[in-house]
Amino acid sequence: MKQVLVETINFSPVRALTESKSHRGNPLVEGILATVETVNENGRFYKKSIWDREVDKYKVLIAENRALGELDHPDSMNINLKNVCHNIVDLYWDGKNIMGKLEILPTPSGQIVKNLIDNGITLGVSSRGTGTLQQRDGVNEVQDDFELLCWDFVSTPSNPGSFVHPIRESKEHKSIPLTVHNTISELLCMHGQCEI
Repeated sequence: MKQVLVETINFSPVRALTESKSHRGNPLVEGILATVETVNENGRFYKKSIWDREVDKYKVLIAENRALGELDHPDSMNINLKNVCHNIVDLYWDGKNIMGKLEILPTPSGQIVKNLIDNGITLGVSSRGTGTLQQRDGVNEVQDDFELLCWDFVSTPSNPGSFVHPIRESKEHKSIPLTVHNTISELLCMHGQCEI
C-alpha cells in the first residue's frame, strides 16, 4: 500500500537585499531540492531513474506555471491554495542533486517565508509524494511507484548538506556616502527649500 513520503532539505538564510526577483517582481531563492542515490536522514534511498521520471513530469507543471508548494506539510496529498507560499520556476540537475529556483509568492504564507528568510532563519524544503518502500540491507528503498506531488517549506531537515544560496543580481549597487550636508539638503527639499 502506498504511503505519504516526505524528504526535507535545509535552506540557508537568504537576505532580501541580495535576492534576485522573478519577472513578476517576487523574490527568488535557489538550492538543492533532493539528492539521489544517497541514504537520507529518513533512512530512504531513491534511485536516479525514479527522480529522472518525476523531474520530467514536474517540468510540465513548471511550464504551466502551477508548480506550487505550501508552508508546512499538510496531512493530505492535495495542495491547499490557502497555504501556498511559492512556485517553482526552474528545476535542473547538478550531479546527484536536483536544483530548483523558487519564487516566493506575495500570499500570507509566502510573506511568512519571506520574513523568516529576511531574518536569517534557516528553513527546510521538503518533497511530498506517495510510494512504497522495500527494505534492503537496513535501508528503505523507494520503489518505482513513487509519485511526486510538490516541494513544501518546512522547519525540520532530513537531507544533509543541502543549502539554498541567494541569486545575486548582476547589477552592482553603489552606496552614496551619507553626510550632514546631504541629510540637511534632503530634509529641506522635502519641505520645498532646496537651497542650502
